[in-house]
Amino acid sequence: MTFTFSAYRRQWFTDVASARRDLMAGVVVALALIPEAIGFSIIAGVDPRVGLYASVAIAMTIALIGGRPGMVSAATAAVAVLVGPLVREHGVDYLFAATILMGLIQIVAGLLRLDLIMQFVSRSVITGFVNALAILIFLAQLPQLTNVGWQTYAMVAGGLAIIYGFPCLTKALPSPLVAIVVLSTISIGLGLPVHTVGDMGKLPDGLPSFVLPQIPLTFETLRIILPYAVTMAAVGLLESLLTAQIVDDMTDTESDKRQECAGQGGANIVSALFGGMGGCAMIGQSVINVTSGGRSRLSTFAAGAFLLFLLAVLGPLVGRIPMAALVAVMIMVSIGTFSWNSIPNLRRHPPTSSVVMLTTVAVVVATQDLSMGVLAGVLLSGIFFAGKVQRMFSVDRAVSSDGLDATYRVAGEIFFASVDRFTRAFHAEDRAKRVRIDVSGAHFWDISAVGALDKIVARLRRDGREVELVGFNRASADLVDRFALHDKTGVALGAVPH
Repeated sequence: MTFTFSAYRRQWFTDVASARRDLMAGVVVALALIPEAIGFSIIAGVDPRVGLYASVAIAMTIALIGGRPGMVSAATAAVAVLVGPLVREHGVDYLFAATILMGLIQIVAGLLRLDLIMQFVSRSVITGFVNALAILIFLAQLPQLTNVGWQTYAMVAGGLAIIYGFPCLTKALPSPLVAIVVLSTISIGLGLPVHTVGDMGKLPDGLPSFVLPQIPLTFETLRIILPYAVTMAAVGLLESLLTAQIVDDMTDTESDKRQECAGQGGANIVSALFGGMGGCAMIGQSVINVTSGGRSRLSTFAAGAFLLFLLAVLGPLVGRIPMAALVAVMIMVSIGTFSWNSIPNLRRHPPTSSVVMLTTVAVVVATQDLSMGVLAGVLLSGIFFAGKVQRMFSVDRAVSSDGLDATYRVAGEIFFASVDRFTRAFHAEDRAKRVRIDVSGAHFWDISAVGALDKIVARLRRDGREVELVGFNRASADLVDRFALHDKTGVALGAVPH
């Protein structure tokens, strides 16, 4: 227990210099969270304060109980797009109830170790997820760059110049924060005609308060909110676990995915109890945090705490921040998120890997649904893998000098995708009266493989041949003995488990 507590403490604070970087990174993230939280509230059909309070509650809570230090969680579009119909048809209290149930489901998912599903997500899918997200982040900025004056374009260009040029002078301050402060000062001082954060929606003028959803506790209510809660929980966990893996790679550190699942659940419950919507990890803000020097839980907590301070104390001033400054930051995030190596790798990597990556990108961009793109990539990866493994077996035939005895030596993996080729390998015409099938180099994985073996043995015996099966390993022998339909005694006598 002492070691665990010590490790947890180190995830908050290592030295004064790192703490300063974490706090500065948290300030940058908090500023970037405001317009997105308002936008997500609009998508969900709720008051802007619902998204903003959610971002505060989720960021601060996940910093305490999450499994990935330095990763930022808040209200997200992935969850917001799911709850619009629920809010329109039943009201915001049902959204809060669905978010609480979402959190409970995520906690159960953590206890059941559903985070292990990430083992089935290939590197090609993760690369496609990252690239698609970078594209979506950039496309989301376009509305702020259309039908605007030249001042907006000049400020975005100036913001990018500061972001990429300031680190050449000093890295003591995060360049995105410097860009926001400089551009805000210029915009407010000169009174430039540019869109501001306040134009996105009314900012709350107070602190969030504890509230319980005002809904009837009936099975009818459960019937209404359960489908939304399950979908929200699944999408939230998927995006959070993928983002955690990306932050792992960026920081060359490991994270506790099981704890992250439960932490996401706890954060969503706290969010709903303080008038917020559901959320999950945010790749854009996580990249901002990491690139700004944030590595610990302190940076995530600081983002939520400073956002709360901005809303409660500096609301009018925050509303005057030009959107052009935040657009410049998000363009930087888009550029930094995209895996540029994946472009030349299209020629160097196997074609199947490139197809999986491009499919993931295409589906995500077309549907603007990250979960659909990841699902498509995982399914395609599975199909390609099955197609590759189905060719990883061979059947060699040897005949005695008199032609009366034939031996088939099977090697490789026999499962549902390879059974057709396995069955056809025994169609050779010969006059052998005794057939010996040696499977010592093979493994039978499923009932489809056992069924194919049944089919082969039944056909050979129907043709009047004696059949002997030898060489089963123990797992294959157990499977055959349990599910084979042909003579079990013959199999058992011929089997040599090892």
